[in-house]
Amino acid sequence: MHELSIAMSILEVAEEEAERRGLQVMAIHLRLGAFAGVVKEALLSSFEMARENSAMPQAELIVEDVPIVVYCPACRKESPAASMQEICCPICGVPTPDVVHGRELEVSGLEVRDDGTEVTPTTPETDGAEPTAETN
Repeated sequence: MHELSIAMSILEVAEEEAERRGLQVMAIHLRLGAFAGVVKEALLSSFEMARENSAMPQAELIVEDVPIVVYCPACRKESPAASMQEICCPICGVPTPDVVHGRELEVSGLEVRDDGTEVTPTTPETDGAEPTAETN
């Protein structure tokens, strides 16, 4: 079950970022594609086990499922694939090897607590910028 090592790596990345910024991580947002080779339920279960012995036992893992999107050379369009078994254009039916989305396995953001009252979402787009705070 490689999901445990993936969960441990996710926690490690979040711990490093939290330590660098001096913040407490409340939630980790992950984008998970259908072709990532990871079973979502196994990853969530592994994450719960891994976080118990981490510096972030309270952190949640929030998974965004990323559907398979293919590029059709005949239609010259990106479209959702008909299914995982049939990687072809849903419009014209032409098979295509060009998978545009669906392989993702990436941390897309962190929700951090900076003073015990505010949770601030941090994403690659806001990294280094002044993020907007949300009060919980």
